[in-house]
Amino acid sequence: MDRESDEEDTRHLIHQNETPQQSSTFQIDDDHRFKPSAAATAAAAGYKILLDKRYLFAISLPLIIILFVYFTTADFKFRTNVSPHTMRESELRALFLLQQQQSSLLDLLNSSSSSQDLRSALIHQISMNKKIQQALLERNVTDSTLPGCKKLNHKLTEKRPTIQWKPKQDKYLFAICTSGQMSNHLICLEKHMFFAAVLNRVLVIPSAKVDYEFNNVLDIDHINKCLGRQVVVTFEEFAERKKSHVHIDKVLCYFSLPQPCYIDDDHVKKLKAIGVTMNELKTVWTDEDVKKPTDRTIREVTQKFSSNDDVLAIGDVFFADVEKEWVMQPGGAIAHTCHTLIEPSQVILLTAQRFIQTFLGKNFVALHFRRHGFLKFCNAKNPSCFFPIPQAAECISRLVERANMPVIYLSTDAAESETGLLQSLVTLNGKTVPLITRPPRNSAEKWDALLYRKKLDGDSQVEAMLDKTICALSGVFIGAPGSTFTEDILRLRRGWGTSSECDEYLCEGEVPNFIAGDE
Repeated sequence: MDRESDEEDTRHLIHQNETPQQSSTFQIDDDHRFKPSAAATAAAAGYKILLDKRYLFAISLPLIIILFVYFTTADFKFRTNVSPHTMRESELRALFLLQQQQSSLLDLLNSSSSSQDLRSALIHQISMNKKIQQALLERNVTDSTLPGCKKLNHKLTEKRPTIQWKPKQDKYLFAICTSGQMSNHLICLEKHMFFAAVLNRVLVIPSAKVDYEFNNVLDIDHINKCLGRQVVVTFEEFAERKKSHVHIDKVLCYFSLPQPCYIDDDHVKKLKAIGVTMNELKTVWTDEDVKKPTDRTIREVTQKFSSNDDVLAIGDVFFADVEKEWVMQPGGAIAHTCHTLIEPSQVILLTAQRFIQTFLGKNFVALHFRRHGFLKFCNAKNPSCFFPIPQAAECISRLVERANMPVIYLSTDAAESETGLLQSLVTLNGKTVPLITRPPRNSAEKWDALLYRKKLDGDSQVEAMLDKTICALSGVFIGAPGSTFTEDILRLRRGWGTSSECDEYLCEGEVPNFIAGDE
């Protein structure tokens, strides 16, 4: 399923096999001492099969199992002093199976069975041993308190560094975002909000005729409610205030390279088509390059971009690095009363919750598995971030086992050939872990009824935001390194307090076990 392709301009972003053993003296109680019969002795002398390694293995295996039973049952003898009411069901089942196995092995040692009978009996005991291991494994999984998957404490505090956003209602900052796709534009919009707060201006959300339909994916009213005043307006509201005479009084470009304001001619034409006029573009720093952005401070921004003009624009700021630690903290750099300012619309949030209730439940892992166009993008990095599917499956399986959440929500743009292979390889306790994706529209299913009624079904940007929301609400999240789609999910998780100590990038800390050559 094609989810998104947000990363064209993200190069600056965050970022048991048993082995025979030598036989040894092993004492058993007198009532069960091993006494080979005359028939067994004759068989041993008459058949040279004793020299066969497989037979030697068959003889030594019971001894190995008995040793295992001896030491294990010693532990369980201690456990049986505890009241059965305090023991878990899996422990009791393992004890019962061990007692059965011990009895069967003693009978086997005191019998005069043929080699074929011995082989059949050993196969049965191996099967029994596997059942015991499974019972003990179930106990371990049940007992696990999963200390590594606790929720991170991201509660907003008054001590966090923030800036007050109290704009003058007749001063505006006209947001312009051009780089990449929707996730890039959301990050750009968030940074514009920070600039607007620093410069005491109302932020103008771009028109859908020039940019994305932000009204469909964002809760714009939510931003104003969180600040307790109007700090953002839509382009339509802004045009109405200006009586359709929309003019940008001053354009002070944050970036000068590769072109002023990082605006191309096509974007300028779109602005003119909706009646937006502007004065000549002026660069503030002549060497500020999107490929090598400089760390800037609030003081520098205030000094360079303060103006008495009514409408100001500073161009695309997706790559801008201003007070990064402030901007990246949970809740962002602006003082407000909510968890986070930029959130999905209420329709998308409710639809995501209904999907989770229908298909996933509370405890699930979300995986953003970015593949389309990512091979070349990742291989340009050192080390590469594009992992072969078998290696990726191993990483995912380990995290699923640690989290003890045997359901995965899959957000991906990968081909079915890749997701099919991934599905077959991701396992937990020997069982395949289902990879759940959003199914096509079905009138019999009601989880997406709101999107259908609002005529938002089929909108690619709405579906991308829906994917983000589901991932942001997951118990544990696995992201794609270098992806702004992933970074926006992590931003929401920090703000909503859903981040887990188990959250990580896919195969974090590893290097792909095979990397293709350059073109």
